[in-house]
Amino acid sequence: MKVSCRVRGDWFQVPCKVGKDSIRWLGEEALRRYLKLRPPSYVPNRDEIVHDIRRTLGGAILDPDDKIVDCLDDNDFIAISLETDGPNPNLAQADLEIKYVTSQIPGGKFELPDEYMALDGNSLSTDDLLQLGKGKFKIRLTKDSEEKVMASRAFVDQIVKENRVVYGITTGFGKFAKTVIDKEKLIELQENLIRSHAAGVGKALTPENTRMLLALRINVLAKGYSGISIRSLKQCVDAFNASCLSWVPEQGTVGASGDLAPLSHLALGLMGEGQMWSPSTGWGEAKYVLETHNLTPISLEAKEGLAMINGTQLITSIGAEATERAGIIARQADVVAAMTLEVLKGTSRAFDSDVHKLRPHKGQGLVARRLRSLLHSETYPSEIAQSHRFCNRVQDAYTLRCTPQVHGISHDTIQFVREIITTEMNSATDNPIIFAERGESISAGNFHGEYPAKALDYLAIGVHELASMSERRIERLVNPAYSELPAFLVQDGGFNSGFMIVHCTAASLVSENKTLCHPASVDSLSTSAGTEDHVSMGGFAARKALQVVRNVEKVIAIELLAACQAIEFLRPLKTTQPLEEVYKLVRSVVRPWDKDRYMSPDIKAVGKLLKEEKIWNVVKNYMENYHSSQDIETRVFSPSTFTIGEDRPHVTAQARKRKASYNIGDVNAKKANGPKIKTVPVENNVKNNAN
Repeated sequence: MKVSCRVRGDWFQVPCKVGKDSIRWLGEEALRRYLKLRPPSYVPNRDEIVHDIRRTLGGAILDPDDKIVDCLDDNDFIAISLETDGPNPNLAQADLEIKYVTSQIPGGKFELPDEYMALDGNSLSTDDLLQLGKGKFKIRLTKDSEEKVMASRAFVDQIVKENRVVYGITTGFGKFAKTVIDKEKLIELQENLIRSHAAGVGKALTPENTRMLLALRINVLAKGYSGISIRSLKQCVDAFNASCLSWVPEQGTVGASGDLAPLSHLALGLMGEGQMWSPSTGWGEAKYVLETHNLTPISLEAKEGLAMINGTQLITSIGAEATERAGIIARQADVVAAMTLEVLKGTSRAFDSDVHKLRPHKGQGLVARRLRSLLHSETYPSEIAQSHRFCNRVQDAYTLRCTPQVHGISHDTIQFVREIITTEMNSATDNPIIFAERGESISAGNFHGEYPAKALDYLAIGVHELASMSERRIERLVNPAYSELPAFLVQDGGFNSGFMIVHCTAASLVSENKTLCHPASVDSLSTSAGTEDHVSMGGFAARKALQVVRNVEKVIAIELLAACQAIEFLRPLKTTQPLEEVYKLVRSVVRPWDKDRYMSPDIKAVGKLLKEEKIWNVVKNYMENYHSSQDIETRVFSPSTFTIGEDRPHVTAQARKRKASYNIGDVNAKKANGPKIKTVPVENNVKNNAN
């Protein structure tokens, strides 16, 4: 039996025979080897004492008196903290030597997948990339992509053999593009490029984001226009499949000659330098993490360093996550808006299909169609809607009535951005680009990040509006002047504060988003001594777009909580069947508020439902059923409309297939002989037309 032990970032393999010795002995033996071998982290003339011993997987503290065989498996991994590692090894989180798996992977557990996704550089979608980031698939290259990569590499080798002067292959970089490099120094040139450009700062990308970054770079290299060798590319694939992930700080790119700093950190780890993480080892020196997984560091050849770092993959990978999450929350924002409109006793007449055909924006029509399928209809009647059928309310507030118009452009924005990000994900973004079939290397500008930068700035603006609308609807829910419900949706107001401060939370997030929506891509600073005189600032555009989406998710979660709480005051009346299913799902994780309690866990629980798309999934089939079973649109009676003609009867099940539309009115009303105008008082009608 043997155990790999980490002391201050260095790994030591300790033979344990049959494991009958104690955990204390194992820690002291690892420390003895550390002091004997004196690695770079060794500090002379200092007494070292073991502070604690933990499993790297999960971070569980091991009892020193337990036997090794009772706690660890053969080839297991532990981390040893010394008394001198920090002022308080338990609390000094910023400088703590040991970063445990639990702080990197939700739940502290990650299992390598069995299924593979084939990459060819041409067909990766944003959802595919998210699934790769979540560790749902391993990667393999298609045969066609391998052949293109080998042809491209053969052309680079020919350039080197013939001593031709080609940028990035036999010359320096950026301002040093005119400096020709000796043939004997070409490999060192590529290594120096990675080391010098690994100059990022800030917190590290999560394993999920780093997997996305690595997968996307592999996809771009698989196109066969980069000049990388098939050997090096397959080493990248092997590292991905073992989830050996370099330490990549999120700040440092200006998004012009590619995301040079973050991609250099990615490449540095694959070279066996810097820090690296894997589920089984936690953080450690890259060479040891690779070695633990029987992987060898990449040895760069001519052009390969440049091939590893020229591209917009940081912008695009983060942007892909922001785009996918924006689409998920936008769909569910429509559902939550329907729930709020229902409990605020609004009308669905504003969603009449004929209204939206007169302004035929795709997203607007889509949202109106969804709302019609969720609200009161012949297919899904609502007792709440029936209860206020003849109220004197003329029209609803804009955040209810204009939901299709505002949510609609958010949906259209997300789709527009998805198309740009998908194109970028499957684009060759190197410089120079290697055209093996033409026998030509062209220095151009595909590395410039303006496309994804502009798109992601637009995404932030578009998706923010969902939260802006939602926060105003939350205000209407908690304000008794608007809702006619108890103030802040709680009984015994004053003694209980209810949803008072959670509305403040929503307001703060919306305000924060207003600042984050300022476009990063309108800025540019000249870099590389004027050679790169216009840059995209796409890295920040991507990071803040993702933060805007995160904030929107939280605001929508708060609205959903408030809407479900509002229903409690309308019972025993029931809403439509799909919205009742939403209510049941929320109540499966959050109980009603009968008095004040700790609210943050409720927001987190409902936010999780939204991020996992469970709200959408619970209503999706109901919406499809509505559209398949009811092709006559239910048009409810509303004071916000008037109709010339006879009273129109309630639509019966037998009449649903007729190509006509009806107003839900008083079926028993006596019909007049001539035309009859169903109207509202004149003053209300004037008000209706005014706005």
